Formats: sequence, C-alpha cells, structure tokens
Amino acid sequence: MKLNQLRDNKGARRKRKSVGRGIGSGTGKTSGRGGKGQTARAGVSILGFEGGQMPLHRRLPKRGFNNPFPVRYAIVNVGAIQAAIDAGRVDAAKPMDAASLRAAGVIGKPRAGLRLLGEGELKAKIEIAVMHATKSAREAVEKAGGKITLLAPVEEPAAPAKA
Repeated sequence: MKLNQLRDNKGARRKRKSVGRGIGSGTGKTSGRGGKGQTARAGVSILGFEGGQMPLHRRLPKRGFNNPFPVRYAIVNVGAIQAAIDAGRVDAAKPMDAASLRAAGVIGKPRAGLRLLGEGELKAKIEIAVMHATKSAREAVEKAGGKITLLAPVEEPAAPAKA
C-alpha cells in the first residue's frame, strides 16, 4: 500500500444532487420541493401542525410544575469518599467539607452545598459537614465511628417591600 493508492471506500462520498436543471433531470422546475405553498418556501416550521385540528400537545392537560429556583446540591457517595481516602487524596483524620472535597477532586462545583448519599462502603472514621445526608449515609458514617454535621441552609435576605 502506497500513499498515492489510498482511496475512500466505495460509496463513502456522495455526489451533490443537482437541482433546477431542466425537466429531464427529474429535479427540475420545483427542485423536488413539490407544488406551491408553505413547504415549498424557506423557513418552514409546521412541526406539530395538524391541519387546523387542535394539536395533540394542546389537547392533553397540563401537569406538574417546573421550579424556576431549584436547590441543587453537589452529590457524593460514601464509597467515593472511601476511594479518595484509599488513594491518599483525602485525610480521614481531618474534618471534611465541600471545599476540602473539591480541592481533592472528589466533587465538582459545591453548588448549594453537599449532599451525602449512602452508596458504597465506608471503613474510615470520618467527620464531615454536609447540607443533607440520606438515612443510609448516616448509618454508614456512624457504623464506621464517624460523625456528620448538618449545616443550616444559607437564607438569602428578603427583598425590601415597595411602599
């Protein structure tokens, strides 16, 4: 095999369709767009249009609620903390919080605080400060002889009322 013998696989490159080049080409006059009307023009946007019938997305009832201000926590499992301790990235003797776990690369952005989940096994005795901990996470930390400190959420000051 030589560099001047390299070729694409057969069918890998497809020729561009030549449109609007006479009736004999098969794609002349309307260029394969059919007759007149909205779909023959540029900028067609009729997804969900059902010919004037009430569209399905409007026939079905609205349900649920999207909270515009959700509280999002940085999530960490006890197994991930144990893996970081085993790897030597976290010192189990020192108290842990969101900042120390971020510095160790266990979590990403701390967001609104740290949420501890109970997946995995914890062998080391740790002291950790979190915003929220699941029941299984509490049990895992207490079983290993550690302690969880629950932090109070930071309340934002209310906007002053307009007189």
